[in-house]
Amino acid sequence: MIRVGIGYDVHRLKTGRKLILGGVDIPFEKGLDGHSDADVLMHAICDAVLGSIALSDIGRLFPNTDPQWTNASSKIFLQEAARRVSESGGGIINIDSTIIAEAPKISPYVESMKSNIATALGISPQQVGIKATTNEGIGFAGRKEGIAAFAIAAIEIKSQK
Repeated sequence: MIRVGIGYDVHRLKTGRKLILGGVDIPFEKGLDGHSDADVLMHAICDAVLGSIALSDIGRLFPNTDPQWTNASSKIFLQEAARRVSESGGGIINIDSTIIAEAPKISPYVESMKSNIATALGISPQQVGIKATTNEGIGFAGRKEGIAAFAIAAIEIKSQK
């Protein structure tokens, strides 16, 4: 059985934080504000993977009220989502994602992001799609107030556990 899930995340940009996207530390004057490393790309992918097996979202599994997740690497969240897919008798077919950011330019970092995400999920980088777009100066992303990401995950349930 083929299943899909969709994920979305958004965080404000804030001075004094590192900008981490897809597990890559990107040089920029601001970073994303959040309890963990605020990696919107990994968070959206995590929600998509969890959604594909009809589980709750990242916020319920890793609540921002729990101090153990303060500044945590989002790689941990992806690894847990992949573990749960495997536990359900499934395997990840592919991930497709889009980052919405007016700045910085994302393209120089895409291959590293794909590698980081694939490693965390236990899949090949060829199974991870990452695109980036601007918001054409419109809305919070267009005003450079935040960055958002969408993701879709496809999995195949091979056996019911």
